[in-house]
Amino acid sequence: MLAPIQLLSASSQNMWRLTWIRLLVLIAQVAAFGFAYLSATVILAWMPVLVLLALSLSMCILTGLRLRGSWPVTELEFALHLAMDVFIHSCLLYYVGGSTNPFVAYYLVPLTIAAATLPWLYSIVLSGLALSGYTALLIWYRPLHLQGEHVDELLINLHLFGMWLNFALSAAFITFFVSKMSEAVREQDQLRAARREDSMRDQQLLAVATQAAGAAHELSTPLSTMSVLLAELRHAHRDETELQEDLILLQEQVKLCKGTLQQLVRAAEADRRQAIEKQSVVGWLEGALNRWHLMRPEATYHYQLVNTNLAPVLLPPVDLTQALLNLLNNAADACPDNLLIRLDWDSQWIIITIRDYGAGVPLAIAEQLGKPFITTKGKGFGLGLFLSQISVIRLGGTVKLYNQEGGGTLTELRLPRMYKEL
Repeated sequence: MLAPIQLLSASSQNMWRLTWIRLLVLIAQVAAFGFAYLSATVILAWMPVLVLLALSLSMCILTGLRLRGSWPVTELEFALHLAMDVFIHSCLLYYVGGSTNPFVAYYLVPLTIAAATLPWLYSIVLSGLALSGYTALLIWYRPLHLQGEHVDELLINLHLFGMWLNFALSAAFITFFVSKMSEAVREQDQLRAARREDSMRDQQLLAVATQAAGAAHELSTPLSTMSVLLAELRHAHRDETELQEDLILLQEQVKLCKGTLQQLVRAAEADRRQAIEKQSVVGWLEGALNRWHLMRPEATYHYQLVNTNLAPVLLPPVDLTQALLNLLNNAADACPDNLLIRLDWDSQWIIITIRDYGAGVPLAIAEQLGKPFITTKGKGFGLGLFLSQISVIRLGGTVKLYNQEGGGTLTELRLPRMYKEL
């Protein structure tokens, strides 16, 4: 339910900006009519003019109250507000000279707003309304009547000043407000694209998780059968020393596989119960490194703690530890010798880097790494980095790989400093 509200927030922001435009235009109109009334140089039908100004003010107030509500602003509602502005502007122009009034060019402001923020169909309809209003004002309008000396010269001066003021206001509104509105629409489109990408990634993760669950279930029975048969073989060939060593090794491998499946089940149960313990980031990383080194005893590494200040505290979920193990395995697969693992943090991030001295990441597939089933190794399924990235992104972090000048790859894992910190 969160996504639709965020997607529609741009329309609400644009409605606020439209309300500010109305207020500024209303202030300019009131100032112009006030000057005309006090100077007594223009004869106008003051009652309908005041009614239209009051209607414009009421629109501003009602829109402000409406925007305080929780329901979203739709594109149709925004288009109706622009149509109402076109209507009020047309009615005011009818009483102040029609198409001869220099402010007739203000029609372009709501049309520009519509073109920048609304679909083309709404823009076409609003353009038709504005063109109809302009055309009607060529035929039906009340001419301006001036009184006093030098009426013709005064009329020309007022027309020139009105053209300048209309251009200044229109340029300011289009430059500032419309650019902000179009920026909000672009941000809305980017948010939609990010949502679609997240949805696709979640679908890929669900497919991988479904396959993993099915594989774990199917492997349980044959592993149990193999364990029983190996025990019987050891009992039947007790006198054959070399065969006993091979059978013992096979039993250990089967036991390791069964233990991995059991750990998978326990991890899922712990995640379901949210049974996660508070840990220092230093203790968590050192524990993960010890566990990883038991899995990869052939790998050699140097661990460096860069920051000597008080270490941040976090509640690492199981999949975060597995993500780190996947990254360590990737580095060891590239080159298991002399890995450099560094831990650092600042006010915003916890930073873990893994430096290996392998062949590096080929440029041809560098942009595809992190997608499922994309791998640089001859073995494997290309899922380790993909699953690691998803686990870290869910926590607000990032995983990035950099080729190094001296050869090898630098893997950078960043976690938000305030992530579940107590």
